[in-house]
Amino acid sequence: MQKYTRRSLLSSSIATAAIVSLGSSAAAAKPQHRKGRIHQSVCSWCYPKIPFDQLCALGVEIGLKGVDLLMPDDYEVPRRYGLRCTMGYVGDEQFEEHSNALNRLENHDEVERVFRSGIPRAAKAGVANVITFSGMRQGMSDEEGLRNTVVGLNRVKKIAEDNGINICMELLNSKVDHPDYMCDHTAWGVRVMEEVNSPNVKLLYDIYHMQIMEGDLIATIRSNIQWIGHFHTGGVPGRHELNDSQEVNWAGVMRGIAGTNFSGYVAHEFLPTAADPLNSLRQAVELCDV
Repeated sequence: MQKYTRRSLLSSSIATAAIVSLGSSAAAAKPQHRKGRIHQSVCSWCYPKIPFDQLCALGVEIGLKGVDLLMPDDYEVPRRYGLRCTMGYVGDEQFEEHSNALNRLENHDEVERVFRSGIPRAAKAGVANVITFSGMRQGMSDEEGLRNTVVGLNRVKKIAEDNGINICMELLNSKVDHPDYMCDHTAWGVRVMEEVNSPNVKLLYDIYHMQIMEGDLIATIRSNIQWIGHFHTGGVPGRHELNDSQEVNWAGVMRGIAGTNFSGYVAHEFLPTAADPLNSLRQAVELCDV
C-alpha cells in the first residue's frame, strides 16, 4: 500500500479505464449468494489492468458488497451495479498518509475545510466511510501527536455525525511499508478513539499492517471492536494473495470478526500475482465467507 502504488494504480485503473456499457454489464451479472456474516468489498487500485466496470460486474457476481478507496468522481459508479463505495477519499488533499496529517496542528484548518465540503458529497453518494491518516512522527513524540490528532478529529467529528458517515483513521505498519508513520499500533489508535468518543470516528484496521507490527490479531480485534469501523486484508509477507504461502489464518480471523457481530466491511487490498487476478479475488472472497 505504498503511496506511489495507491496513487498511480488507482489513477490508471479508474481514470484511464473506459467506464462503458454499464447497464448491460450490470444486468448480466448474477449475484452469488454468500453467508452474509462478513460483508466483503475490494480495493480497486489493486487491479490497474482491469477496467473499473468489469471489476464492479465481477464483484456483483462473486457476492461483494462494494468497492473501496475511490476518489470523489468515482463514488457513483458502483451504485450502477447495486454496490456502494465502502471507503472513499474526500479529495486529493487527503489522498496519502502524509498529506494534511492530523498530528500537526497547523494542518487542521485545511483538514476541516476538506472534510466540510467532501463529507456531504460522499454521504450523498452513499459512501460508507472516508479515510484519514495520523501522519508521520518526524521527531514528534507519540503523546504530542496523540493530543494533536484528538484535537483535529474533534473539529470534524460532528460533520461525520451530521451526515451519517464514518471517518476512519488507518493503522499502517512503520516497519516495512510506511517508515515513521505514527498510527502504527492498535493501542495508540484506540487511545485516540476513546478520547474523541464519537460513533462516527473509527479505526481502519488493516490486518496486513497489524500482523507485521503486533500480531495477536483475533484477540486484539475482539477487545477493540467498538473502535474499529473497517478492515483491509493482504497476505503477509508481501501483501499478495490470501493463500497458504503466507502466515495469516484468514478463515480464523474472519470467524473472529464475525463473532463480534461486526456490521461494517472487510475490503480486500492485496496485490495479485497470479496470471488471472480476478480468480485470486474470487478465491479470497470464498475463503473469507465464513
